[in-house]
Amino acid sequence: MISLTSPVRTRAHGWPAGAKLLGLCVASVVLFAAPYLAFQIAAALAVWVAYALPGWLFFWYGVRRIWPLWPFVVLLLIWHLFTAGVGEGAVIALRMVTAVALANLVTMTTSLEAMMAVINRRLRPFARLGVNLRAIELAAAMVIRFTPVLAGKGTALSLAWRARSSRRAGWRVIVPFMVLALDDADHVAEALRARGGIGLDNKI
Repeated sequence: MISLTSPVRTRAHGWPAGAKLLGLCVASVVLFAAPYLAFQIAAALAVWVAYALPGWLFFWYGVRRIWPLWPFVVLLLIWHLFTAGVGEGAVIALRMVTAVALANLVTMTTSLEAMMAVINRRLRPFARLGVNLRAIELAAAMVIRFTPVLAGKGTALSLAWRARSSRRAGWRVIVPFMVLALDDADHVAEALRARGGIGLDNKI
């Protein structure tokens, strides 16, 4: 597993994790509430400026993690070209990319431990009801850390297919990708059991 935190230190790294997550929630609500193309373009430009301010290394580090969204953007634009219009498709695509870019910006400037601490504080009252906070924290951490790992393995499978065939991989890599994901899950489960588990005997 790898961390999503940027190796480039910025001022935002010192900001409280709770404040950044709250700001992300507010910004996401505003983005999805605004139906105007001009507003979405301005918001997208503002986010990319925020990526560029710490330097090119930080910028490209972030872009590489957002780049896998391009197939969804293309599909959205093509779909709306034949249905509601390119303008509405552009609004939705920009909204999606900007929201994901903002979330990525937060993870790049916030350590996983800090985010887990925020989740723990917010869920602590539920511990009295028998909720297993340790299991929730671990699940959130694994989702954050495994997402880029699985994306990288999917890319590697596609590249391996291209090296052996002139046809596009498409659905043909789904089964081996699922096998890889299940194999990783099995290894992680064994590692957790070897370390005493996470107390799932408690009611969640």
